Amino acid sequence: MPLSLPDGKRLAVDIGVDFDAQCAFNGLMPRLSPAVLSCGDFDVEVGTPRLLALFERYRIPATWCTPGHTLITFPDSIRSVLDHGHEIAAHGAYHESVPSLGEREERRLMELQLGRHEKVVGRRPRGYRSPAWDFSDATLGILEEFGFAWDSSLMGRDFSPYRPRPVVVHREEPNEFGPPSSVLELPVSWYMDDFPALDHVPGALPGLMSTEGVFARWRDNFDYAHENEPGGVVILTVHGLVSGRAHAIMMLERFIRHVRRHDDVWFATLSEIHDRWSD
Repeated sequence: MPLSLPDGKRLAVDIGVDFDAQCAFNGLMPRLSPAVLSCGDFDVEVGTPRLLALFERYRIPATWCTPGHTLITFPDSIRSVLDHGHEIAAHGAYHESVPSLGEREERRLMELQLGRHEKVVGRRPRGYRSPAWDFSDATLGILEEFGFAWDSSLMGRDFSPYRPRPVVVHREEPNEFGPPSSVLELPVSWYMDDFPALDHVPGALPGLMSTEGVFARWRDNFDYAHENEPGGVVILTVHGLVSGRAHAIMMLERFIRHVRRHDDVWFATLSEIHDRWSD
C-alpha cells in the first residue's frame, strides 16, 4: 500500500544516520582496541559535524539511530543533532548483538536505553533500529510491549512499509505466521548501507569498495523506485565513521544532488514517513 505523501510528491527518501561512535564494534569484538576506538572518535569529532553541515546545506531532516552508550558518552554531540532539527531513534544500549541475548537481558537493555533517551534527549524515541539489523525471537514482541511506533531493521520489502509477523520455523512442514505487528516496519537493505561496502574491519569485513560502484547502486535503487514505486520510500543508511570520510561524503552529496533533481521527492525522517502510512 502506498504512503499518503504531501501534495505533488511521488516518493519519500530518508537518510538515516547510525550514530554508533565508540560502541560501533561491540557486537563484533570482545575487546575494543585504541585503533577501533579512534574510529569512534572520528565519528564524533569529524564525521558527525560534516554530516550535519551537509544536511543543513540541502535542508534534509534525518533520523539518527543512536545507542544509549553514545547518548551518555557524547551528550554535546546529541544536543548538536537535536539543535539542527533531526530525530533521535533507539539503536540498542551499547550496539549489542541482539540475537545472542536471552529475553530477560534483551528486555533489561531495552529499559536501560530508553531511560538514557529520557535523560539525554528528554523523551522516549518513537522508533527503533536493531544494532547490526537483527532480531531475536523475542524482539518484535518487546518492541510492541514498549510501545514503539516503528522499526527499521528488517528486509521483507524494499520500497514499501509493512507490518512484520512473528514466524515459527519448521524444516519439513510449512512455517507458521503470527498476526501482523502493531509496529510498522520501515525496511532497510545492506545494498543501501555505506558500512559493508566502504568500511574495513580486519578479518571480518573487507569493504573498501569503489565509491563509483556504490553510488551507481544507490542511484539505480532510487531511479527504479521513482519510476516504479509511486508512494514508496527509499531508505539509505550512513555512518559518520564511514560517510564522514572525504571520499564517501563527496559520494553522498552526489547522491543527494541526483535525488534533488526530482521535484517530486520528499526528504523526511522515519517518524514523518510512519505518519504518512495507513493500513
